[in-house]
Amino acid sequence: MTSYFIRRLLLIIPTFIGVTILVFTLTRLVPGGPIERMLSEAALAGADETATTSYDSQGGSTLSDAQLEDLKAYYGFDKPVVVSYFEWLGKVLVLDLGRSTRYSDPVWNTITDRLPVSIFYGVWALILTYGVCIPLGIYKAIRHKTAFDNLTSALVFAGYAIPNYVVALLLLTIFSANLEWFPLGGFVSDDFDELSGFEKIGDVSIHAVLPLIAYTLGGFAFYTILMKNSLMDNLAAEYVRTAVAKGMDFRRAIFGHAFRNSLIPIATGFGNNISLILTGSFLIETIFNIDGIGLLGFESLVERDYPVVMGILVVSSILFLIGNILSDICVALVDPRVKFGSGDAGQ
Repeated sequence: MTSYFIRRLLLIIPTFIGVTILVFTLTRLVPGGPIERMLSEAALAGADETATTSYDSQGGSTLSDAQLEDLKAYYGFDKPVVVSYFEWLGKVLVLDLGRSTRYSDPVWNTITDRLPVSIFYGVWALILTYGVCIPLGIYKAIRHKTAFDNLTSALVFAGYAIPNYVVALLLLTIFSANLEWFPLGGFVSDDFDELSGFEKIGDVSIHAVLPLIAYTLGGFAFYTILMKNSLMDNLAAEYVRTAVAKGMDFRRAIFGHAFRNSLIPIATGFGNNISLILTGSFLIETIFNIDGIGLLGFESLVERDYPVVMGILVVSSILFLIGNILSDICVALVDPRVKFGSGDAGQ
């Protein structure tokens, strides 16, 4: 098993290089980069109207040729893509993600400022999803075709069918704007610093209720049905029926035999959810005015803030690749048939 995971860890390096070089190349090829954006803003402001020169993508520029060359050198657009990429990669290896063209701050600081908010919502969404879906899926499998199963299935599929941003708008309209039970948005209140310790916990909690519902609704439906169907398949398997026929208690047959095997489909996708802790949903973050990584990534794409885009890509891709390995570990823990030897993984 050790050799298998070492190989998987080593595969992170070429995969990471492949993903980042593709996105890095796209940032150099698409029109409307940071230089064009700065020229556009300068033209709108009417700055330096006397120093004019031609520029391909603008049709007219308020900067001289020397100033344009300085800008290209500053943002790394004066060199071939391959050379610029490996210069960028060398900085990444020493945890230097560059400087934001929009905020003029180090990219690492820009990301870490938003990181606690994204981690808070991502971790709690993960806990609530698995903490509720697994027990609910088990109970639905045991009570299959009862009134409880039919009612919860209708609710679950309705929640799955409605996009989470629509749910967010409905929750905000009903419970915040009309009933005024919850705040209209934000992570904390304006007077958060003046509150006591318990009041701060309560303030964060009441702000988090509606966004967490919107975050978890889609995944909640998926994992509940996945758990139910997986458990029902194992309950109908020959080894469970044989155990019950030999006199084993039905409850023990479920939790002693079928339950562990039923967790395999859940464990397969567990590690991949690690990257979702960071990315979140920019639509939900926009609706609830939450300054998370998802909203930061979307705004950076719109504003052509490529250093931030690449910084978020670095963090999310590494988490995703590590998450794949974590999924393998989870499967190996719940499925005794999986053995990782010196060769390929097999069952």
